[in-house]
Amino acid sequence: MLTFLHLNSLKAIKINTHTRRNSIRLGRRSVRCDSTVEMSTEKHQIKVSNGDDSVEICRVLNGMWQTSGRWGRIDRDNVVESMLRYSDAGLSTFDMADHYGPAEDLYGIFINRVRRERPPDVLEKVRGLTKWVPSPVKMTRSFVESNINVSRKRMDVSCLGMLQFHWWDYANSWCLDALKHLADLKDEGYFPFRKTKIVALTNFHTERLRIILENEISVVSNQVQHSIINMRPQQKMAEFCQQTGVKLITYGTVMGGLLSEQFLDTNLSIPFVGPSLNTPSLQKYKRMVDAWGGWSLFQVLLQVLNKIARKHRVSISTVAVKYYRKYIIYIII
Repeated sequence: MLTFLHLNSLKAIKINTHTRRNSIRLGRRSVRCDSTVEMSTEKHQIKVSNGDDSVEICRVLNGMWQTSGRWGRIDRDNVVESMLRYSDAGLSTFDMADHYGPAEDLYGIFINRVRRERPPDVLEKVRGLTKWVPSPVKMTRSFVESNINVSRKRMDVSCLGMLQFHWWDYANSWCLDALKHLADLKDEGYFPFRKTKIVALTNFHTERLRIILENEISVVSNQVQHSIINMRPQQKMAEFCQQTGVKLITYGTVMGGLLSEQFLDTNLSIPFVGPSLNTPSLQKYKRMVDAWGGWSLFQVLLQVLNKIARKHRVSISTVAVKYYRKYIIYIII
């Protein structure tokens, strides 16, 4: 079933939050990613540019973590049909990773269906963003390239539209070697003969992002968790990204579905009464609720959001997404 978010049906919503501003200075060798954001004729698409490189993506991205298998059996045909329906509805950017089970393979099947069954102008708007999350081992040029080629083959594309890189061990300097090799793969040759068109990051904290830029490695974006109850990116990351031109792509926007009418006025302490937390994402974001202030306080938040939603005749999820857009341009649902 498709769920549509009515992003233009609300006026600006003001919800008071308190963030701490920090003075940020980069070293002399730092790279400023002079990225630009350009709205296309269709309001839900944005062009992100960094120097001569650019990619146009939707403001709302389709997340594919749910295809990892942790939600149960994957019906390949049903997933691909759903991807086609989302793309036909204008939501044509898909976010995945090398470790999201068959996500990259599903995208490969999907993009071939688009090539065969949709007009060329539809194919031009489809974007596949993937992630590479290697183990912290020595990063040689051949090792990096071979791993990128695996994603290219699985997604059935000659050039990755955006590669988002993550590194588990910050104490290991091989992270910088990997990023330098990725930058070389991006810069060599002319599109479409490059291995990847755009290099980005995922789940890097502010200080590590600073180190990457100070090593003259250009990145377009950093994907991080951001929600009404997790405003940590507003403490340092958002200001740093604004100063350096790096864009933020955020996930956890509707907290796996917790920010919805389904969980309004519920008591999870009573077994078998309230809705079950039966997915990895619901369980993950319930832990975030517990760390933030607990389920009772979360109910107060849902009641406030529901009041706003009823006033504008939209869903709680739509209110949450609209609120984030005053801070963030790109949101994964």
